[in-house]
Formats: sequence, C-alpha cells, structure tokens
Amino acid sequence: MSDLVETSEPIGAVRREPLRSRLKIPLMLTPALAIILLLFGGGILVGAGQSFGYFPAIGLNEFTFDYYRSVLTDPNFLRSLWLTFRIAATATVLSSILAVAFALVLRHNFRGSRLATFLFQIPLPVPHLVAASGIVLLVTQSGLFARLAYSLGVIEVPADFPVMVFDEAGIAIILTFLWKEIPFVGLVVLAILQSVGPQYEEQARTLGANGRQRFFHVLLPLIMPGILSTSIIIFAFTFASYEIPLLLGVRFPATLPVVAFRQYQDPDLALRPEAMAISVVLAIVALLLLIAYRRLAQYAVKR
Repeated sequence: MSDLVETSEPIGAVRREPLRSRLKIPLMLTPALAIILLLFGGGILVGAGQSFGYFPAIGLNEFTFDYYRSVLTDPNFLRSLWLTFRIAATATVLSSILAVAFALVLRHNFRGSRLATFLFQIPLPVPHLVAASGIVLLVTQSGLFARLAYSLGVIEVPADFPVMVFDEAGIAIILTFLWKEIPFVGLVVLAILQSVGPQYEEQARTLGANGRQRFFHVLLPLIMPGILSTSIIIFAFTFASYEIPLLLGVRFPATLPVVAFRQYQDPDLALRPEAMAISVVLAIVALLLLIAYRRLAQYAVKR
C-alpha cells in the first residue's frame, strides 16, 4: 500500500508525453516535407531570381525590375489577364450552379439513381488532355455535333456550325473545364445533402415554406461552405491552367499561363526572365483574387 502511494501522481497533475512520442509525427513527415520544400521552394526561388534578371546562364547577374516593367506596360498583358480571369470565373460560376442542380436531383432515390450517380462520376479520373480531345471531336465544325446537325437539316453544310474551338471566346476551353469540374463540386454538395438528410426541409415545409424558400433559406446555407471551398479550388486551377487553353484556344490573344509557357519554351533564353516575370505576376494576381474571394465567402457564410 505504501509503494502504491509513493508512486502515484499528485491529483490534478498534467501528465506530459515523452519527447520521443511528441516528435514522432513531425519526424515521420520530415522526408516528404523536405522533398516538397526543396523542389517547390527551390523552383520558386529560381523563378523569382530569373524574373528579377538574375540568370547567370546567359550572363545576367544584376537584379532589375526591367522585366516586370516590360510585362506590365505591354498592351497585350491586360488583354491576356482579362481573358484568363473571364475563363476562370465563367467556368467556376457555371460549374457550381450546374453541380448544385445535378446534386439536387441525384440525392433522391429513383429508378436508375445508382447508374446516374456512377455516370456523373465518370469525368473525375479522366485526364484534362483526354477531355480536351473529346471536346474537339464533338464541337469542331467537322465534329460529331456538326455532322449531326447537317444530317438533320439544321445547317446546310458542316462549315455553318458555330465556331466553338480556337475562338476568342474560349467556348471549348470552358466546356472542357465544365465537364471536368461539375462532378467534383457535385459530389461534395451531394455528400453534404445526404449527410444532412431531409429533416430540415420537412420542418420548413410544415411551417409553410415553398420550394424556392426551402432552397434559398434552408438548403443553400447548408451547402454553401462546400460550394465555396470547391469553387476556390476550381478558380485557382483554371486561372493557372495552360494545357487546355494551349490546345483549344487561339494563338492570340492567349491566356497568361500560355504566354508564359511559350516564352519559357522559346529557344531564345533571353525571353526566360520575362516568362518568369509573367508567372510571378500570375501567381500574385491569383493569390490576391483568392484572398478576396475567400473573404467574400466567409462573409456570405456568416450571413
């Protein structure tokens, strides 16, 4: 009994974990974090240095703002920036609206609902380049839709089909992003709706709320956090994406990621610092837009 009393801890004492157990998780994550910081952080430092004119490979050893000045004073810069923002904003807004509509349908149990949900998820694992190829086969003037419209007598020749690929409006680019991103947002919204259940709507119905009131005052506040979080991801991705605009967009005007990519791939290494300057400006603009968007999202959620 005396041994038990001597070894017992004082009442109310906080038991501290051993140092080894506290450092276990950080030590396990260290190798992966080190690789990420080395590759990602190193790439950022090299790119930022080149954007400021430090590129010893071609004899540039002095820091300067000339490349940023050249980019920001280029009359085509604002045009490319507006095109990039317009495509990203349109894809984000349309994908969110359509995803909510699909989720509201798929949350109900009906005949074939499992098959419909499965078909809705098909675009998720498909690479963006494959999706772009499919859009080209469908909506070009020699594609499937043009031939179908010609066979039905809607148009006289396939060339009369509206130009949707390699156009300044970027219709094919937006369609590709929509086909890929609608299921992403829709599954998040669908998971929220299924976890919440129908009880809130039933209570609102018993209080006399119609369908419109139940959606805007009951369902929308519940799914808004999921919509905003996924839309932020979509906007950031589409704003910085270059492969889809490169394949489906016109050569001029091009989105900023495409402009930066072309100058980076140019055999003339003297264009590399300007390409890096465009990339840094693109990253800063995207970061500022995301911060502003997140603040608006938080304000909307609080309301």
